[in-house]
Amino acid sequence: MLETCEKITLENLAGWLASTAMIFGGVVPFIPQYREIKRKEDTEGFSLYVCLALLIANTLRILFWFGRHFEIPLLLQSILMIIAMFFMIRLCVNIRNKHQITKQKARVFKDCNAKFFWKWTDFQSYVGFMLLFTIVGAVVMYLLIDVQIFVEIIGLLALLTEAMLGLPQFIRNFTNKSTEGMSIAMVAMWTLGDTFKTCYFVQRHAPLQFGVCGGLQILIDLAILFQVWFYRNNILIMRPTARVD
Repeated sequence: MLETCEKITLENLAGWLASTAMIFGGVVPFIPQYREIKRKEDTEGFSLYVCLALLIANTLRILFWFGRHFEIPLLLQSILMIIAMFFMIRLCVNIRNKHQITKQKARVFKDCNAKFFWKWTDFQSYVGFMLLFTIVGAVVMYLLIDVQIFVEIIGLLALLTEAMLGLPQFIRNFTNKSTEGMSIAMVAMWTLGDTFKTCYFVQRHAPLQFGVCGGLQILIDLAILFQVWFYRNNILIMRPTARVD
């Protein structure tokens, strides 16, 4: 009897720790990138489209929860991730505006200029766009919540979007032929975190979309880590060498 109670207690503890890791694990990888951007006051190596992908993905995941309830830790993870992404965007926007050499015309969401989408110069535009996206999504979900195929598609879109979050960073690295300015620690944590959460999805029998898209996310993380190795010489060339008197 005592052994049974101890086993149950250990299982509960392990489940609690896994849930806690799931809630906060998605945000942790962005801490080194946030600190590096703040320290260097340079956003060149980080793509804000990563934030866009995560904001869209987690907003859709929250809407998906109303149509098909999944575990609360996954819901809390989405809420926390949205908050974290707004912190990242605010930091990047402030630094870009601070170091703008020539005074440029303000670019805001209400201008409805597709050319400058997600390249706005004020933080409120990013908040406004996501608020509009959330309201429209919530209305559509409310109207079609009884249509099961629609709910499943929303879940798939949410997880596919999140699985693609590393793609903007991959493309940016490929375009620059360098990973300079990107936090390698962030990508390493992405890989570890995505591996953990994919195993968590399988073990917890989460909806199929979670497991499939988690596997795709791991592949993209590994591709970015390969870029770190492949472009390592380019980073050394780009860095200024010390002057020898």
